[in-house]
Amino acid sequence: MKVYTRKGDEGQTGLLGGTRVPKHHPRIEAYGTLDELNSFIGLLHDHVADPSARALLQRIQSALFAVGSHLSADPETNKFPLPVIDASLTADLESAMDSMDADLPALQNFVLPGGHVTNSHAHVCRTVTRRAERRIGEMQGEVEIPSAVLPLLNRLSDYFFVLARWLSAQNGADEITWKPRK
Repeated sequence: MKVYTRKGDEGQTGLLGGTRVPKHHPRIEAYGTLDELNSFIGLLHDHVADPSARALLQRIQSALFAVGSHLSADPETNKFPLPVIDASLTADLESAMDSMDADLPALQNFVLPGGHVTNSHAHVCRTVTRRAERRIGEMQGEVEIPSAVLPLLNRLSDYFFVLARWLSAQNGADEITWKPRK
């Protein structure tokens, strides 16, 4: 099978079910942002040494693919079965955050991204997650969004923040705190 079809050369793409939409359509923007996030999570995964964190990152990637498939399907024309969105992942992210938080000093200041390449990658994942959440939230009311999606993304951005702090500690890097000018 060839990767290229030339069907998108005029600025349109197909949803699952065959419906053609512009490549700037909100659905495409939303699942494209999830794809971008998934790529950054893969980069983060490649820099993380902890096996349990790596396993959770891969589980997150799989869940994002499931969410993307729902966003890319036209409910009126799609005949393909869509994967289940793992609603338990949200609770598991909370547990992971609680576990990491137990190892961290209390947060006293705003933290700037940086200090170690791995924590910086986690911060990029956090900000792209927030953008995905905004893009998907924009579609609410016009497109049916599975109920597990927005809570998952909301928790996921929090997870990446805590993971960034935890990775700093694991890598012996100092957190860079924001010091506003007075």
